[in-house]
Amino acid sequence: MKRIHQFTLATVVTTFALLNPSGTAGAATDSDYEKLLHSIYKELIETNTTYSRGDTVLAARKMAKRLLDAGYPPADVQVLENAPRKGNLVARLRSPEPVAGPILLLAHIDVVEANPEDWEIDPFTLNEDDEYFYGRGTVDDKDEAAIHIANLIRWKQEGYVPNRDIIVALTADEEGGPDNGVQFLLANHRDLVDADLVINEGGGGAILDGKYVSNAVQTAEKVYQSYTLEITDSGGHSSRPKPFNPIYDLAAALTNIGQYQFPIELNETTRASIAATAQTQAPELAALSMGILAEPPEPASISYFESIPGHNATIRTTCVATMLEAGHAQNALPQRATATVNCRILPGNEPEDVRQTLIGLVNNEKISVTPVQPATPSDPSPLTDEIMTPIREITESMWPGVVVVPAMSTGATDGLFFFYAGIPVYGVSGIFGDAKDSRAHGRDERLLKRSLYEGAAFLDQLTRRLTSPVDAAKAGTRL
Repeated sequence: MKRIHQFTLATVVTTFALLNPSGTAGAATDSDYEKLLHSIYKELIETNTTYSRGDTVLAARKMAKRLLDAGYPPADVQVLENAPRKGNLVARLRSPEPVAGPILLLAHIDVVEANPEDWEIDPFTLNEDDEYFYGRGTVDDKDEAAIHIANLIRWKQEGYVPNRDIIVALTADEEGGPDNGVQFLLANHRDLVDADLVINEGGGGAILDGKYVSNAVQTAEKVYQSYTLEITDSGGHSSRPKPFNPIYDLAAALTNIGQYQFPIELNETTRASIAATAQTQAPELAALSMGILAEPPEPASISYFESIPGHNATIRTTCVATMLEAGHAQNALPQRATATVNCRILPGNEPEDVRQTLIGLVNNEKISVTPVQPATPSDPSPLTDEIMTPIREITESMWPGVVVVPAMSTGATDGLFFFYAGIPVYGVSGIFGDAKDSRAHGRDERLLKRSLYEGAAFLDQLTRRLTSPVDAAKAGTRL
């Protein structure tokens, strides 16, 4: 295995050993745990769970069987489905004396489509070389799903007694459709997934030029909202052009939208993210980053952020034309022109206010601006000591010098629906990847082999810190 960082796989094994210093009788060895995690990961990768042809029910049932075989009671391991081939697993490790509400470990087991003809290897076989695991879902998000199941089994084998319930939910349809998944669970089985906080995907560590530099904690997501712009006319023969043409009017409206920048707006998460990221940058870039926090922001800093799409998207609401359709025949004047404008709205802003801004930019009463579907607004999760302190301490112990960076996703995860339900969500995994080689949703998706085991150690420690165990003898039971 190629050496990338001083945190070696041997250190991972040592870390796991330190987590159970009492040497609980019957507990699995660290070698056993590594084999278990690998086998679960392999089984998930090799179960096709794409929206078009895959089967998340099958994947959920496979994971349920592993938990039942490990001794979990059937009442605490449920496979819930609402559509053919769409299944969710919800499992619970119960506390005999809960002192707080449950913690929910969330991961989706569906994956984006993968055409085998486009890949160098079979996307639905776990392929390996000395350094990487390859396969659809290796990064998004079957790595975390496998870790959560392996940890549930490990905790059961060790007799771990948490002081609050630990729930694991492996869900369908984040990547493919609305038939099932988190929305279904919250609407129909809220009691099974209700929690005080959620640990989700969305964070993760960044490696730059072989060096581990930051461990992200996603605490906010932008709000997804698309709008349809439409204009109609009676049309006519193309040999007799009229002064009014829907295509020209719509094109002018889209040009106005494309030239507009929403105001800069920062929140607790983005301010903390910018300040933390500056610690990892060269002095000149750090100064530019910090300048955006000034009141008002420094002009040079604004130019710097606007020059990088990913940076620009974190400091303002963005709207962009993504689809366009017009006309019905080459020799006919257009009767209709339609465009889709996709907006990613900063938390705390109202989608209707954004719509009104678009109407003003369109500046044409003939063009309607209509939401494609209702938005799901969400407020950022607070950066509390309860969650941030253990993340920082575990990160420092595993990767000295790595900076913990709060983050706001410009995209969306299943966490959005828990945000909306009023449950704090923190996207953090301790799974590191090359910041310059992200292959999630792409061809030949891959994960550093060491990162799977490091992430497992990180999430094991974090979950234990958030569910500090009660005295087993006092509890009078072994789980």
